[in-house]
Amino acid sequence: MDLQEQLKNLFPDHIESEPEEIFEEDHVLFIQKEPMICKFEKRKGKVTTIIEGYEGSDEDFKILAKEIKTKLSVGGTFKDDSIIIQGDYRDKIMQILKDKGFKVKRVGG
Repeated sequence: MDLQEQLKNLFPDHIESEPEEIFEEDHVLFIQKEPMICKFEKRKGKVTTIIEGYEGSDEDFKILAKEIKTKLSVGGTFKDDSIIIQGDYRDKIMQILKDKGFKVKRVGG
């Protein structure tokens, strides 16, 4: 007796349903006219890259932060309307943002 038959014996009134198809839509980020600021800082002796100046919604900015972190395989966070990435990845981050259509301005060292 296989698992399906056992389940049918346990729950005779159960009607099997088809799994629902889930369509994932690509989320379109708000592209702004003003450039985003990509700056370099040292915090507690650690090197960080900070991205600020996004004018869209916080949810869009969080999605962008997650995408940058996964593409670079680094840690980071979203705090106080800025993305904080561990390490100096200004050039790579600026290239990722330019590929998405954002204007980026490099600030600091």
